[in-house]
Amino acid sequence: MDRLQRLMLAHGMLVVFVAMLAGFMLMFSLLGGFEVWPGTVLEFAVYGTAEGWVRAHSGGAMNGLLVIAIALALPKLELSAKLERFVVWGFVYVAWSFTVFYWFGNAAGNRALTLGDNALGPSDVFGIIGFLPALPSVVIVLVLLGIGVRAVLPKKAE
Repeated sequence: MDRLQRLMLAHGMLVVFVAMLAGFMLMFSLLGGFEVWPGTVLEFAVYGTAEGWVRAHSGGAMNGLLVIAIALALPKLELSAKLERFVVWGFVYVAWSFTVFYWFGNAAGNRALTLGDNALGPSDVFGIIGFLPALPSVVIVLVLLGIGVRAVLPKKAE
């Protein structure tokens, strides 16, 4: 297994790890704290909504698994060394930028869906931090997947 594939696997697993932490945040949000003994909850508040933590948990896990799947498929993709580096670092960037989006979007008044105010609420620094890194990722991920599809399709006979 080459260095770039290992790097993708490590980042994919780290993104899934952070998604699992979001699962704890979901539990704390639903319970209003942490159960230290059956029926005894140590009460504390966490930021965001339960729905936001569901998205951070499930979306983060899916993004990490996508990076892992692409890493495992990497040897089957017929890519130049330069394009392979672009695909590897592109997917790593996408996964982390969406992770930032989920976590900061859950703290943002506007859910980090726009730079300015929107129907969900006012803009704030959390929304800007969540929105800006993820904005290019919505295009980058489509480009990367297109490159992957092209790399696995049979080449035309010359």
